[in-house]
Amino acid sequence: MRFIVDAQLPPALARFIATQGHDAAHVLDLDLLEAADGAIWEYAVAHDAAIVTKDEDFGLMSANAREPIPRIVWIRVGNCSKRDLLAWFQPRFAEILATLESGNRLVELR
Repeated sequence: MRFIVDAQLPPALARFIATQGHDAAHVLDLDLLEAADGAIWEYAVAHDAAIVTKDEDFGLMSANAREPIPRIVWIRVGNCSKRDLLAWFQPRFAEILATLESGNRLVELR
């Protein structure tokens, strides 16, 4: 599966996902760091990628959008260190994958 990690999250999250055997890039790697949400959305659709984000706008966009809709992994945790975020995310990754693979377009994590 392919993932795009949004700007509010660290590039290290994309690196972790890549170590799990998936194609993952941070928006910084894709020259999309300053891009509007719509441009990231379009890139995700064009490349069949899931957007990993803390930005609620993507969740709202997916609720109001017509096809095609990219998969969204919406991380709803407060500010924390990169280390704490990765420690929180890692044990949930298998469940995230299973949820996306079952056809769900939006995974909300609290």
